[in-house]
Amino acid sequence: MRVHEIAKELDIASKVAIERLNDLGVAVKSHANAISDADADRLRELLGGQAESADAKAETPVEAKPKPKPKSKPKAKSKPEAAPEPAVEVEAMPEPADVTPEAEAVGETERGDDTAIAAEEDEAAALSDAEPVEVDDGVTVRELAEVGGISPTEIITGLMAKGIMANLTQSLDAEVATAIAAEHGVRLKVVTADERLLGELDAGDEADLASRAPVVTIMGHVDHGKTHLLDSIRETDVVAGEAGGITQHIGASEVEWNGNRIVLIDTPGHQAFTRMRARGAQITDIVVLVVAADDGIMPQTIEAIDHARAANVPILVAINKIDLPQANVERAKQQLLEHQLTPEDWGGDTVCVPVSAKTKENLDDLLEMIILSSDLLELKANPEISARGTVLEAQLDRQRGALATLLVQEGTLRVGDSLVAGTESAKVRAMIDAHGKQTKEAPPATAVEVLGFSGVPEAGDSFHVVEEASVARKVAELRQFKSRHDNLSAGSRLTLEDLHARILEGGRVKLPVVLRADTQGSVQTISDALGNLSGDSVQVEIMLAAVGGITETDVLLASASNAIIVGFNVRPERDVAAAATRERVDLRLHTVIYRLIDEVKAAMVGQLEPTFEEQATGAAEVRDTFRVPRAGTVAGCYVTEGKFSRGTRARLVRDSRIIYEGKVGSLRRFKEDVKEVQQGYECGIGLENFNDVKIGDVIEAYDLKEIAPSL
Repeated sequence: MRVHEIAKELDIASKVAIERLNDLGVAVKSHANAISDADADRLRELLGGQAESADAKAETPVEAKPKPKPKSKPKAKSKPEAAPEPAVEVEAMPEPADVTPEAEAVGETERGDDTAIAAEEDEAAALSDAEPVEVDDGVTVRELAEVGGISPTEIITGLMAKGIMANLTQSLDAEVATAIAAEHGVRLKVVTADERLLGELDAGDEADLASRAPVVTIMGHVDHGKTHLLDSIRETDVVAGEAGGITQHIGASEVEWNGNRIVLIDTPGHQAFTRMRARGAQITDIVVLVVAADDGIMPQTIEAIDHARAANVPILVAINKIDLPQANVERAKQQLLEHQLTPEDWGGDTVCVPVSAKTKENLDDLLEMIILSSDLLELKANPEISARGTVLEAQLDRQRGALATLLVQEGTLRVGDSLVAGTESAKVRAMIDAHGKQTKEAPPATAVEVLGFSGVPEAGDSFHVVEEASVARKVAELRQFKSRHDNLSAGSRLTLEDLHARILEGGRVKLPVVLRADTQGSVQTISDALGNLSGDSVQVEIMLAAVGGITETDVLLASASNAIIVGFNVRPERDVAAAATRERVDLRLHTVIYRLIDEVKAAMVGQLEPTFEEQATGAAEVRDTFRVPRAGTVAGCYVTEGKFSRGTRARLVRDSRIIYEGKVGSLRRFKEDVKEVQQGYECGIGLENFNDVKIGDVIEAYDLKEIAPSL
């Protein structure tokens, strides 16, 4: 045993161990010197005795404390048993002494927490009662210090605590500025530039409220007869004019029944139109859910139910196609019950009307139910205030420019009004109503097509009228600037998740796509649908998604990024097709959305590397080997399974390990070359460029079958 080992064992310094060993007569000079087990035991006894005596000395003063008293007062002698009592008390003291500090600390912590919580509540109450201080979005550190009466140093210190390095001229995010101000007892109200320009929206006078028409959205699964039902109500023929017989956009129209006006919105039923259906549910008062009596509840029907419930909109069910022989209304009602829509005649509160769009059976009953439901909702709007509402659809027309279908929800929109919708402004030059006629004004609950936009707004954007055209343009410019800034910031910022995703992309195939469509809603919908096609093997990357015809610029972009061009309801401009051929760019044009998606999906499959599946064709056992001049080693084999063919793929297995993979070079029976040897026969097999064959080896024959790639 080394000196340093015994020192470590006894929890003493090596120097002390050397001194004690020298006292015991053991000659050691270094901590690395070795000592015998007997010397180690002697050192343990020495230090152990010293430790015991030290403990005794430490205990003696505690027991001896009561003894000095009898010298001054003989009264202590009359009570000889009094001495142990203090000893017992002193011995008992250490236990509370060990626990009390922790208990006191816990108590103090709890009291401190309660005090801190109370202080925070008081601060929050004081902050909520304080008058808000208005600041512009993007306020700088210096401006925040001036309006809040806070030292700039304190603000910068607080930002550093949050991991933000900033100087006096640094712009702050609204959330960060509000949090910093709250820490110093200042309540901020961040006002964006466009909000300051627009001011507060006029709520109007309640006395001006008037009844308005209900906005009814027709929803349901594809090919369940939604548009055909609307045709029968409007006595028009919309389906015949729609590509593929399905609705591609949100169509808005109006009907009048028994003196009551109804605004009808038709939403697409194909699964790719999720965003359009969601938008239709958000702007409506009543949802008419169309369910085919022969099909029942389908996936898009369930999705429409979810959208309507999320928007908290009442649902009426029109069970269509009751004229068909295979129609089963009761089964449709049973399926509705499974989705918590209990028909009225089954004791629930869901109105179900069996109808036939083809024979127009029970259409009056459906319209009557719509009017009754709207009466219960007591729909009202103020026609006297500035118009506001929602963009239903927008597109770029070659002759008329940018135009949008607007649903006026409050106020009255008039020709000549200036409005702002999202990042675009407009001076209303003309309005076309649902009947294709020009109109001068549009009251609440009216859908009109508006001409005069500076650009194509986003479908789903809210719009409202402003007093001056210059204000509308300024607000649109500010929003466009903020949108570009946000896009650039999002593109330049990199998180660990993004970094990991980019590393993983090394094993994926990218399919860049340049998308052009006729309307903004179609652009959004197709972008979402194509994005959902991305999987583990292929990633769809939208290089450009815009409204309008395909241009030569699109072709050049596709050529530079090795992308395909997809056009929906648009045609390429002049010479674009020739440019696409010259640049060898794949150009795909469609008018039906699901065919477009299917074709892109097929193109994605074409991007994948083919996979192969191995199929065993035979196995043979090596029973002998022969050396053949100029041919190498030939294995004398017995075919145990399948068959062997000359030139087939083969592998040599020895002790469950693959020794060779290649092809059968030669195949013989009785010195004759043969093309094939079946199971149960003996043969001679020569493997290409391999001679190390041994008795007992197994030769396996197999083929590789190409498997069509899938996503």
